[in-house]
Amino acid sequence: MSAPELSLTVRLTTSAADARRGIVRIHPEALLALGLREWDAVELVGARRTASVVAASTVSPSGIALLDDVTLSNTGLTENATVVVRPVRVAGGTTVTVHGGTAVAALDDATLRRALLGKVVSAGDAVSLLPRDLGPGTSTASVSATLSRTVGVAWTTELLTVTATDPAGPVSIQPNTSVTRGAAAVATTAADEPRDRASEPTVAVDDLVGAREQAATLGEWLELALDRPDLLRSLGASPRLGVLVTGPGGVGKATMVRSVAARRRLVEIDGPSVGSTAADDRLAAVTRVVDTARAAEDPTVLLVSDVDALLPVDADPVSTLVLDRLRSAVASSGVALVCTTSRPDAVDARLRDPDLVDRELTLPLPDSTGRARLLDVLLREVPTEGLATGEIALRTPGFVVADLAALCREAAVQAAARAHRTESTPVLTQEDLVGALAVIRPLSRSGTEELVVGSLELDDVGDMVETKQALTEAVLWPLRHPDSFARLGVDPPRGVLLYGPPGCGKTFVVRALASSGQLSVHTVKGAELMDKWVGSSEKAVRELFRRARDSAPSLIFLDEVDALAPRRGQSSDSGVGDRVVAALLTELDGVEPLRDVVVLGATNRPELIDPALLRPGRLEKAVFVPPPDADARRAILATASRSVPLAEDVDLAALAEDLGGYSAADCAALLREAALTAMRRDVDAAVVTADDVARACDAVRPSLDAAQVAALQAYSISR
Repeated sequence: MSAPELSLTVRLTTSAADARRGIVRIHPEALLALGLREWDAVELVGARRTASVVAASTVSPSGIALLDDVTLSNTGLTENATVVVRPVRVAGGTTVTVHGGTAVAALDDATLRRALLGKVVSAGDAVSLLPRDLGPGTSTASVSATLSRTVGVAWTTELLTVTATDPAGPVSIQPNTSVTRGAAAVATTAADEPRDRASEPTVAVDDLVGAREQAATLGEWLELALDRPDLLRSLGASPRLGVLVTGPGGVGKATMVRSVAARRRLVEIDGPSVGSTAADDRLAAVTRVVDTARAAEDPTVLLVSDVDALLPVDADPVSTLVLDRLRSAVASSGVALVCTTSRPDAVDARLRDPDLVDRELTLPLPDSTGRARLLDVLLREVPTEGLATGEIALRTPGFVVADLAALCREAAVQAAARAHRTESTPVLTQEDLVGALAVIRPLSRSGTEELVVGSLELDDVGDMVETKQALTEAVLWPLRHPDSFARLGVDPPRGVLLYGPPGCGKTFVVRALASSGQLSVHTVKGAELMDKWVGSSEKAVRELFRRARDSAPSLIFLDEVDALAPRRGQSSDSGVGDRVVAALLTELDGVEPLRDVVVLGATNRPELIDPALLRPGRLEKAVFVPPPDADARRAILATASRSVPLAEDVDLAALAEDLGGYSAADCAALLREAALTAMRRDVDAAVVTADDVARACDAVRPSLDAAQVAALQAYSISR
């Protein structure tokens, strides 16, 4: 099926907030027609193809696309021409090469990347240094100050040309993208000289919510190694210090290090920038920075950010030499090495040698209390009214401080737009933060599909009392009442298995649970994880659970779990199924604990699931979802008919009695067919009559298989 596309008339935007920021604005109805959300990527086809970020416009007609002058130039069109807009899949850029003038040459790689952060570019595009500053994943407010201080006023008019991207095609500039300059732009980067942090603001240690303990530990280690080495030597210990700081992306690892080292000399190596260069250049850059750190008179902290990009696990020969240079830095008196990474399993194992990096600190994902405190810190100097940050914190599972900062920026945009329309004093309200939740996605789910839930709630699920209670106890109680579990000394259930006939609402109730907003939901069909290549399926299982841990509290929903975890030893797929089951069992009940992650499986063939998956500690709670009886069918019909205007002669109780053998899906389909029947009778019909319902009953027949239902009931009794 071809992707949807629209032909729109291009107009030059008059908004100063959008000027030269690489954003195209279209009517919300056009967004809906294209199946897009704000801040997704779109392809623009004019005289040439380009890509951009799309956002909703509240001032333009539905047939208009508002472009800034740079984006309009990239399409090769003039105002009032026609452009084709369609969705496009963009990859996170590994390397983006740009060509620019003197302003670009004066910038280090990290500042250049932060200025372009969140923009979608293609080879041949022009792009400005104006930070996007709108929507998720955009640059921080401090980058504009850095650009002004480094370049002067010229930075606002400077245009760069994208000469190459890796991978080819439209790419999004991410925090780990290496933005390099072409031969015409030669700059002194962080790899050439230590970065001057004296004039850049750092976060106060007291504002490091959720990381104060780690900051105190790192501060003590630095003090002993750099200021009091005599204490360690008197006890026969070497004063050298090498630390690896790990944690989810965006949690504030480098910020924490800079805050702790605020009173010390700090030199940095930007891992993505240096790691993307040729082998000789990479070694030369690291050597220059190490020599600078060793030659300094004052105690120095050497920070290597995103070290996985500099020293990947699939090491090349130059990695050995880079490690030797870092080892010489650690061995030098007055130098401490601190490395950060969000992917510790992707770092060369030799970095953890005892004479290099022998200590590790982990920054955790903030819980709901931490998120509320982070929001309080982020909004401390913002004019607000009626905020309930605790409520927002409950609705932002998996958000790190970078995500919360993006949330506050989006809320500020909405508040500013309202103040502009009404000419009132700008103030940020609870409604602005709630509205921003519809736009911002956390970094942990930036590469995954979202579960569409709408406004569905558990109360909208007719009947299914036992099922809803089991899910509430297993999923929501640990979030709402953690003190009760701790007081009683029990761990919450780790997994639940829902089984029952098709169409009885197993997936529906999970969607309702997800809409509570108190946990992130990761869904996968069982067969989607199966791959014939050795190791690929197990890797997919590990990646699924890693994403769930990074966005905890979270729910993993394994639909059709019988296809993912069949009985071992009975398949003819070269052992793929057996290896996937083993990987799943290891993740559920292995050495690495599974905290704040609940696994929910759904199936209509429970007898096909490997028995090891159903023992306590795994999918330990099995809940039978029976076909609805008359009372349940009545509740389902009542729920499904909330949006269907029924005539007074429609008796739902009597109808429910007559629908023996109908599943929940059948009942909903019956009312849907009755509404269509009313439209066939009269396209302007205002209500659905009993006669319409009777005709629908002839068209929609029951789908439940009596033999299958009996077998499932027998399975539930045998348990």
